This record gives sequence, structure tokens and C-alpha cells, in this order.
Amino acid sequence: MQNTEFETALMRRIDTKTKPQGALGRIEELAAQVARVQGRLDPQMQSCALMLFAADHGIAAEGVSAYPAAVTRQMVANFAGGGAAANVFARAGGLDLQVINAGVAGGPFGMSAVSEYSLGDGTSNFLTGPAMSEAQVQTALDIGRLLGAGGHFDAMAFGEMGIGNTSSASVVAHKLTGIALDDLVGRGTGLEDAALAHKRDVLLRAAARTGSLDVRAVLAEYGGFETVMMTGAMLGAAAARRVVLVDGFIATVAALAACTLEPQARSAMVFAHLSPEAGHAVVLNALGADPVLSLNMRLGEGSGAALAWPLLRAAVAMLNEMASFEAAGVSGPA
Repeated sequence: MQNTEFETALMRRIDTKTKPQGALGRIEELAAQVARVQGRLDPQMQSCALMLFAADHGIAAEGVSAYPAAVTRQMVANFAGGGAAANVFARAGGLDLQVINAGVAGGPFGMSAVSEYSLGDGTSNFLTGPAMSEAQVQTALDIGRLLGAGGHFDAMAFGEMGIGNTSSASVVAHKLTGIALDDLVGRGTGLEDAALAHKRDVLLRAAARTGSLDVRAVLAEYGGFETVMMTGAMLGAAAARRVVLVDGFIATVAALAACTLEPQARSAMVFAHLSPEAGHAVVLNALGADPVLSLNMRLGEGSGAALAWPLLRAAVAMLNEMASFEAAGVSGPA
């Protein structure tokens, strides 16, 4: 079926349901997006993985977070034990939770619930030099692509854990978009005013180390192992014709990098929620993205993506199960 034929058939399928045209708003839009991603008028939305990528950041040594770097490792153990918000939301929504060690300090976890793909004990401190090598960027992207396309899922939700990663994401977004750092740097884990000013100063000095860079160089200079791997996973999932559920600020910056590398991946992305983290709305706007939910959440961990999953399922159920005016014997508009 040609694209124009597909679009005509898809819109007719949605518009002839027993409702006024457009009455289901974003649900109709989500249904249409899923149908386009899968290339079928009867799309399926039965299974979703929630993939959490974790890694440490050398920039944390500069005091840019309210929490110590050790919390990254502690939280991965919490994920493995089933006690984090991501675990709770994944269980509630029937998502397959997967925890990825992309580069947490301290070596392998030795836990069956943690998949080991570590690129090292965290990135280097990007205040003084590149966060990682170009080879590590490529490896992270390659691993991510395989993970994003792995298994048998209709959708992939992505989240992260890494003390210092709002700092990394802010500078990556700044370098990719040219948006001022002041508009992108937020409180992260809950910094007070003085600490926030210190964070801004550190990141301004770090950003001043380099001039204009291409996307791979930006990721090498300022990225995190977990966010670059997530970028690759988004690309892998999109290429496999899966819906990509994008979480909050960190994940949205990973999506920005993915779309910069491969613009066609944008059509697979559903932006789950609007975080109050300062830079999130700014990056969403740069991507032309309208998030589905606004719950005043800024946790990360894929928590917002997990909560958006039931809406995707409901949208597809509407498309496949809701009666048409003709089938139900209901009169259409006059």
C-alpha cells in the first residue's frame, strides 16, 4: 500500500469510529503514530521493555550533584532488588524491566538482574578533557543498537541512572542546539541556589573547552556511557519499527542525539512526560515534541515512560476494537 493510500485508509479507520472526529484527541494521534511506525492498519501493542542504563560520570567530582557518586551503584542494586519507582511502575504496567550496567564505578555487579556492558568505571571528568574516546562512543552506540532491537517487543521505554548525568545532558544539549547553558542547567537531584550557581559555573567552563563539534564529538567530549548507549538503543528500536517511549530530560537529550545522527528515528518517538527540570521543555521544543503527560515528575529511571505505556496500549486497542458507525448501526454526522 502506498503512503498516500495508507494515510487515507488510516484516517478513515480512525474517523469512522463511533465518536465525533477528533474527540479522542491525543489517543487518536498516538494510534495513528503507532500504525505508521509498524506500517499496518491493525498495529499491535502488547509488549514493552523498560531498559534502564546506568553509569557514573567524572564530572560528579566537581560537586555538581546533591548526592555522592556512590548512589549510582546503590541505586542499580535497588533496581536489581525490585525496590525503585521504576520497578513498581514496571510491575504495575506489565513492562519487562532490564537493568544495564553501561559503566558504573566498582566493576561488575555479579547479579543476574543486571546485564553487564560496562565501558569502564565511569567517564572522565569533562571539565578538563573528553569524557570518553571516540571508540567508546562507537562501542556504546553499537551495543545500544543491539539492545534496542533485541527481544520481541512492540515498544521500548528507556530510562537512566547516573549521578552527574543532568550536567552531562545539559552540555550535550547546549553543544547540539546552540541553546544557552543558562536555559538548560537545572537543579538535577535537588540543588539549592548556591550549589546550582556552582554547577552552572563548572559547566560553562567545561563547555568553553571546545568550539563547534559534530554530534559524535559532542558525545565523546561531554556524554555519558549510559546516555550514549541509550542513544544507540533508541536508534536500534526505531530501525526495528518499534515505538520508542522517551522519558524525561536525560532521555530526551539522548533522543536529540539520536535524531541528530539519524533524523528518521524521530517518527518512532513518543515523548512520555514533561519534567520540571529546567532544560527539558527547551529540548522538547527543539525536537518539536509534545509530551503526553505532565505530572511534575523529575525522577528519571524511565518512570514517566513506564506511566505512558498504558496510554499506548489503549490507543491501539481503540484503533483495533472500537466499532465504526457502520458496524455498530449508529448514525454518523448529518
